[in-house]
Amino acid sequence: MPGRDPTGWDAWQPALWPAPARVRAGHTLRRGGVSVGAWGDQAGADGLNLGAQCGDDPAFVAANRERLAARLPSPPVWLDQVHGVRVHRAGCAGGGAAVSATDASVTDRSGVVLAVLSADCLPVLLTNHEGTVVGAAHAGWRGLAGGVVEAMVAAARRLASSDARWLAWLGPAIGPLSFEVGDEVREAFMAHSAQAGTAFLAGREAGKWQADLYLLARQRLAELGIDSVHGGGRCTVGDPERYFSYRRDRTTGRLASLIWIDPAD
Repeated sequence: MPGRDPTGWDAWQPALWPAPARVRAGHTLRRGGVSVGAWGDQAGADGLNLGAQCGDDPAFVAANRERLAARLPSPPVWLDQVHGVRVHRAGCAGGGAAVSATDASVTDRSGVVLAVLSADCLPVLLTNHEGTVVGAAHAGWRGLAGGVVEAMVAAARRLASSDARWLAWLGPAIGPLSFEVGDEVREAFMAHSAQAGTAFLAGREAGKWQADLYLLARQRLAELGIDSVHGGGRCTVGDPERYFSYRRDRTTGRLASLIWIDPAD
């Protein structure tokens, strides 16, 4: 429905998860906007880049954001992401300046659209089974190791009833076959839990590892008692037609993963 949910728009992929009907979620795709060159599609045109700090023409980014907002109940609450763990409690719709130095947001207000940008980092969306609280986190490896998922869940729980049950959805991100990291990344996760070792496979060279962000996020969520976790497995690096990827292209655009409580329900 225009103005409510972009389902049916060819630049939008709905999240496939058993969330309450009043909770809407999904992510944008690479094509469907006005950006060109590195921020366009594979042919260098019609790109739906939504990132304002990746080198694209600001007028094109603004036009792309307007194109998206026209299909939503309100303009998204954009975050100035810094790979940290700060969480913003969104009490009203976005549309102004991005919330500074913040990588996650939560709300219990209907019609407030939460958004995170990514081009390899892992988007994590969250809701309770009642559909009264939603959250969104930008979880690159630094944020994930630092506790951004735990911070988002804690903030969401403060807005919900004490006995709320939760489910999460993992958006498109760099897959383990494309994500080679050094010892310092593995050690950062192992310092939190030895179980994290199962998310790292030895690379082709000594001191290199293939890291599975999806599994690392699932482990963190399981520690919080959230085992209803969906999505994941869509590698941004390996699908240049659908996704922007910083690891693949360096100069590139950003996708948006969004979640909100439908004001019509």
